[in-house]
Parts: sequence; structure tokens; C-alpha cells
Amino acid sequence: MSRIGKKPIVLPKGVDLKVNGSMVSVKGPKGQIEKAVHSAMKVVTEGGSVKIIPSNTAENANELHGLTRTLVANMVHGVTEGFSKSLTLVGVGYRAAPKGKGITLNLGYSHPIDFDPPKGVELKVDKQTVIVVSGPDKHDVGQTAATLRGMRPPEPYHGKGVRYTDEVIATKVGKAAGKK
Repeated sequence: MSRIGKKPIVLPKGVDLKVNGSMVSVKGPKGQIEKAVHSAMKVVTEGGSVKIIPSNTAENANELHGLTRTLVANMVHGVTEGFSKSLTLVGVGYRAAPKGKGITLNLGYSHPIDFDPPKGVELKVDKQTVIVVSGPDKHDVGQTAATLRGMRPPEPYHGKGVRYTDEVIATKVGKAAGKK
């Protein structure tokens, strides 16, 4: 059995977890998330906590035990506190502006880029160069941040582009520095 998978998940007040076959639905103050768990795992609620129990018949049950527990714990954390990622735009003229539920990005291309987030993900713009992606589903928040970063990844010579706020870009020296 997985060490992580053995730990029970404590349900905070205001969080409702329902299991319907292999579908797990978690509802809380920040929203509702519904995901399917692997058929080799069984989600059991006991009082104010949730346990994940693997079936011994599945060949990969030990591998999925900790994963399933982490996915359910992330669902509970997401509907209570939520997840967020922060992106910084680095470069001359690189900026973002809110537009309805989405944002408009100027990233050095000949045209502005309009980006609408998926359902459940919220985008906020701070100081025209900082974008905060937030929402209850960790996967959707991370995928949206990665999509925004992929529109203009940081380049290795000057570091211009869209980067995570805590990301450090190792810049290269360039051709002129090698000559003497």
C-alpha cells in the first residue's frame, strides 16, 4: 500500500463529497468539481474524512493508490481554498488587458491575442504585466497558465516572454561575448 494513499482526507466544514460508482463529486464554497477515479480504487466516506481503498485484484493498484488520494485531496483543497498561478510578461511593449472574462495580450506579434479561459478558471491582470490564473481545479489552472506561457515562451538570450513569476530563466551569453 502507498504511504500517501493510506492517509485519510479530512473534509472541512461546508464541503460535500459524493461518490456515484467511479465518479467523485466535491462541492464547496469555491465551486464544484466532478472527476472519475480508476475502477481499481474505492472512495469511502467515514464521518468527516475520506479514505481511498485499493482493490487487491488490480495489477497496478499500488501505483494508483497514492495518485487517487492526491487527486481527491486536490479536489477538496480546490473547492475550499482554490489554486492560483501567477505569470509575468517581460519585454518592451508586452502587456495584458482585461477583456470581459478573458484577456487581450500584446506579446510582440503584429496583432493582439484575445484569450478566453475555460469554464471555472478566472484571469486577473495586475499592473499590465502580471496575470493571475485562479480556479478550483488544479489541472485546469495549470493547463491555462501553461497555454498562456506557450504563446511566447521566455527566450534564452534576453529572457523576454511570458514566464511564471517564480521561474528563473538562465540566460545565455551570446555571440559577441565569446570574441576577444
